[in-house]
Parts: sequence; C-alpha cells; structure tokens
Amino acid sequence: MDIKILDAGSANFKKLEENTKRALHESNLSASIERITDLNRIIKYGDIPSPVLIINDHIVSHGRVPSTAEIKVYIN
Repeated sequence: MDIKILDAGSANFKKLEENTKRALHESNLSASIERITDLNRIIKYGDIPSPVLIINDHIVSHGRVPSTAEIKVYIN
C-alpha cells in the first residue's frame, strides 16, 4: 500500500499523518507514508484544497482531516 499526504506544512498535515498512522496500526497494516510538502509537486495533483490523502494513487480525502475510523475504511 502506498500512501501520500500532500500539504505545505500546516497543522492539519501533522494531524492527518497521526490519524493515518493510527489507522494503519489499529488495522495491523503497514505502508509507506510519503510526505509531500513541495508546492511544485503538490500543484501536479491539481487545484485541490489541502491536506490531501492519496492511497494507491487515488485521492480519498482533501480539504479536511478525516478521522482515524474514516481512514480505516479507506485502507481496508
């Protein structure tokens, strides 16, 4: 499983990363989490409100921080 989090470094970025790690742990799954903070790379995904959660190249959430329970649904 490949997970990317896009954000220019706001507080939401850290919360999304924490929720994602917690969801993986609670689901007994492992995955790489790539932090993308470079604006040039973020722009390649289009004009999407951040933070953005991408799982296996699919945008599953943007513009808010999904709960741990929501992320567990996305990863299972």
